[in-house]
Amino acid sequence: MVKKKLALSAMAVLATLSLAACSSSSSKKSSSGANDNASVKLSESYNNKAKSTTAANNTTLKVAEPNDSPFQGISDPVLASNAEDSDVFAPGGSDSLFNVDKNYKIIDGGLANLRLSRKNNTATITLRKDAKWSNGDPVTAKDVEYPYEVIANKKTTSQQYSSDYARIKGMAAYHSGKAKTISGITFPDGQKGRKVVIHYSSISPSMKFSGNSFLWATVEPYEYIKNVPIAKLAASKQVRKSPIFTGPYKLDKVVEGESTTWSPNKYYYGKPPKIKHISINVVSSNNIDKAIQSKKYDFTAPGGVMHGTDYKQLKNLKNYKMVGSAALSYDYFGFNVGHYDTKTGKNVMDKNSKMANKNLRQAMMYALNLDQVTKKFGYGMTWRANTLIPPIFTKYWDSSEKGFPLNLKKAKQLLNEAGYKKRNGSKWRSDPNGKKLTIYFGAMTGTSAQAAEYQDYLQQWHKIGLNVQLTGGKTMEMNSFYSTLQSPKQSKIDVYAAAWGLSSEPTPTQLYGVEAPYNMGHFVSKENTKLMNEMNSEKAWNDSYRTKIFKKWQAYMNEQAAVAPGSFAYTWSPVNKRVKGYNIDPSNNEFWSNLSLTSTKIQ
Repeated sequence: MVKKKLALSAMAVLATLSLAACSSSSSKKSSSGANDNASVKLSESYNNKAKSTTAANNTTLKVAEPNDSPFQGISDPVLASNAEDSDVFAPGGSDSLFNVDKNYKIIDGGLANLRLSRKNNTATITLRKDAKWSNGDPVTAKDVEYPYEVIANKKTTSQQYSSDYARIKGMAAYHSGKAKTISGITFPDGQKGRKVVIHYSSISPSMKFSGNSFLWATVEPYEYIKNVPIAKLAASKQVRKSPIFTGPYKLDKVVEGESTTWSPNKYYYGKPPKIKHISINVVSSNNIDKAIQSKKYDFTAPGGVMHGTDYKQLKNLKNYKMVGSAALSYDYFGFNVGHYDTKTGKNVMDKNSKMANKNLRQAMMYALNLDQVTKKFGYGMTWRANTLIPPIFTKYWDSSEKGFPLNLKKAKQLLNEAGYKKRNGSKWRSDPNGKKLTIYFGAMTGTSAQAAEYQDYLQQWHKIGLNVQLTGGKTMEMNSFYSTLQSPKQSKIDVYAAAWGLSSEPTPTQLYGVEAPYNMGHFVSKENTKLMNEMNSEKAWNDSYRTKIFKKWQAYMNEQAAVAPGSFAYTWSPVNKRVKGYNIDPSNNEFWSNLSLTSTKIQ
């Protein structure tokens, strides 16, 4: 399964029940945010020894996608910005180019093989001879190249571009509109051939891994979509109603925002899938536990978000096995400190923005009570995050960073030092210029537990004298929430709670780079750019040096607090005992093909 950076729904923002009783004004000694708070240990696979049967495999595998909003319905990995879309179209194989090992390192055997040359600064991608789309068309070299055109086009709706792509020769000229093609991507045996060579100014050590920000790892069906303007591609029928895929299953039907159904793709190059029908349905967070308990679904979508509160309800079910691993994701708090300049294609810091003061941002984070909340209601599945790199990246995560444990005394001190004071007997602090200060908090509509958590945040901020209110007086529907944040310039949301589904390679340029559309808080600094560039410099081929830079970046981002860590978690799913072959280890490149059923009915 391709892993790339995606915005997550409210379901992915920690679903815990925050109560006033959890809020302490004391500053107790806190853990650093390390993995010692994740007390539950889960297996990545379900070793079901029962025999699968032909009759059972002729029935329908039923998958639930936990989500409190309709999925957007963008099937194209280049254009999708929400993880929920990735989940509901996953049986199509995500049009992934490469197979990976357990560490997400690219290996041979997938739709294509990769060869990197440090001497020539090239990446050569060679498609397999039997690579075909689900409509029978061959996958061509142009299909490998076209995603770069879509990502970097000035009129694109894709959110995947970052300055890292400028290392491809000719990419900067194409991105700026000065060139109609990308000169550094060549076709040794023609556009309808099987080979593509990408020429770089320099190649990066991250390019050995899937999900890196220099080498795009999916294909686009060029012949199928070539007549659709790139600006209109996301809304086209080729993407939303009748998409084609390169994976084990073909799409039979999509019910807008609600469900997708699948059957085997006879043109698939890999292991033939055993199950004849798959359905994936959106199920709200309020109904997901009951739906599993009543045996309506075989499992929840791999990568779909299930919480500690769900684990408490489902862990003792006799006919389900709980399967999971450390999540390639994290919850975070973002602060609006700038805007996106559509003319230059760059994020810009606004020195006079409401949240520009670093002391204010740090104080708001130290006021929160994430340790006690996650410990009491995470049920071993969630814990307070200490950095913006999750511990699944064992080499690069800095366990020594403290992050933001509860410290109301420090929060008040930071505000006082910066001139945020109560004046003229006011209940609330005003800004350093003495002007009234109201801070608007953006949060997605989710579970009743999440609503209680948001109220806890507000109470904590009120304790330090900050008048923080929900944007519009209520939570926001997911699509509306991200639409607001992704506006080039907005003043409705000052601080927000959100989550990232991460790439399987941890370089954060696509999230927090100068040119990254995903940089929704618009934090930009010379030091941030320098550190992210250093992660993939020539020196970074020495992994000890690269590790040092990653840890330096984590410390720097905590100190700036423009984007602050919220929580880490396990990704997990309840798997019904009639399912055989369920394994979410990254090296299981045939996840959907390896599944089979042992019974005609959910057990």
